[in-house]
Amino acid sequence: MYYNTSANNLKHSQEEFMKFYFSIIILVITFFGCNKDTENSAIDYAYVGGEIINPNTNFVVISKDEVVLDTVKLDGRNRFIYKVNNLDEGFYTFRHGGEFQMILLEPKDSVLLRLNTLDFDESLVYTGEGAKKNNYLINDFIENENEEKYIVKLCQLNPESYQKHIDSLRSIKVKSLKKFKNKNETTPLFDKIAQANIDYSYYSSKEVYPFVHYGKNKSSILKSLPDDFYDYRKNIDYNDPFLSGYFNYITFLRHSISNISLKEHGDHSTEEVFNRSSLCYNLDRLKLIDSLVTNETIKDDLLHYFTINFISKSKNGENNDAILKSYVAKSKSEKGKDWMEHYTKSLTNLKEGSSVPEIAVLSHDNVELEISSLINSPTVISFWSHTYYDHFKESHYKLKELKVKYPEINFVNINIDDYGMEKSKNLLVGHGFKTNNEYKFKNTKFALEAFAIYPMTKTILIDKNKQIVNSNTNMFSIHFEEQLLGLINK
Repeated sequence: MYYNTSANNLKHSQEEFMKFYFSIIILVITFFGCNKDTENSAIDYAYVGGEIINPNTNFVVISKDEVVLDTVKLDGRNRFIYKVNNLDEGFYTFRHGGEFQMILLEPKDSVLLRLNTLDFDESLVYTGEGAKKNNYLINDFIENENEEKYIVKLCQLNPESYQKHIDSLRSIKVKSLKKFKNKNETTPLFDKIAQANIDYSYYSSKEVYPFVHYGKNKSSILKSLPDDFYDYRKNIDYNDPFLSGYFNYITFLRHSISNISLKEHGDHSTEEVFNRSSLCYNLDRLKLIDSLVTNETIKDDLLHYFTINFISKSKNGENNDAILKSYVAKSKSEKGKDWMEHYTKSLTNLKEGSSVPEIAVLSHDNVELEISSLINSPTVISFWSHTYYDHFKESHYKLKELKVKYPEINFVNINIDDYGMEKSKNLLVGHGFKTNNEYKFKNTKFALEAFAIYPMTKTILIDKNKQIVNSNTNMFSIHFEEQLLGLINK
């Protein structure tokens, strides 16, 4: 946990939560008890509730398959309880602020969660009926995140050694699941999900191998793989609606689409060294999605993901237009197409030599200013959000270091969260960061579009004449300080 408390306060907090938990359990038992006189009637509801520490808003959002079921307000103690009627067993999404997690709900479940928004996933703990399976899944999710760094190192091994290592990792997970099932009564639904979690994590490890391997000749790497390395693809459903919102499945699809496109691109490309950012490869990838994926939800998600990743990094307007045209022709999402067209237009307006957009910001003294009025010398504009907590901390530590090294440069940092100034100020002060040169957008929605803020690491360089020099760099890039020197000497 990322908050300080005495042992007594911690004990009191735990006792309070347990009182809350037991009161909810009594409530649930009462509801279930009322139905015992109709023994044959189906139980088609479940409960989800809990407590949010350091809440970003005063509500949570419960949804299923991207359809919002309800917005539930937190009470005076930042707690909530919600009954899911007409339960469609499976994954439900719990959202708070800009963060979300999945909850597996089945009939009779009464799942209570407790989390600290400063450490969303790692602090998340479930109690109640249905908690064990959800704790298993959230722990598995966190382990997979940690495993990714290890996989990157393993990818430098030859194919045979790599296969042995990831087979060993998979075996450990299979044994862990078996142990869990021996200790706990599980359902066919949980068994299916837990096994899919293991399988698609393993498959993803195979799909990323050619990309992460240090070798530049990707065609040669593909040819060096054992003949059966991708045999599992024969049994993959690229249109599974049940898993369409599940992280491991979506991650696998992204890796697999990229890898299959790599093979098809290599068959007609004349490039000696593979370029992941090439227009040809990215058009091939969108074309493959269109031919391989028929489920509209999954297709639109993949098309959007790869299109935004290309456009956000490209500085070539003609290439962006070509990718956008391909995306619009293939996507069925009118909302997605409209958003992508606006995003691409915003990037065009931010091209090198353009003037910085006239957007209003608020200082921490609640003084309204135009961004252009803040620029009287070479300037760096960066952004942060409470929901990207690690980036918030790391970017501020980085800026502190850069301000000392480059006093000639004006560093402007803007919070993009759509909540009051006080929460932003408290977070900064609480971590020992100064509030001078820290601002918030007056109209967040308008500003996000005008500055095309994606990804969160986006950093903008502006010269002393208020002209954009670079609209999409990254302060963590190894080339960033070289770019700063160029900005100073411009």
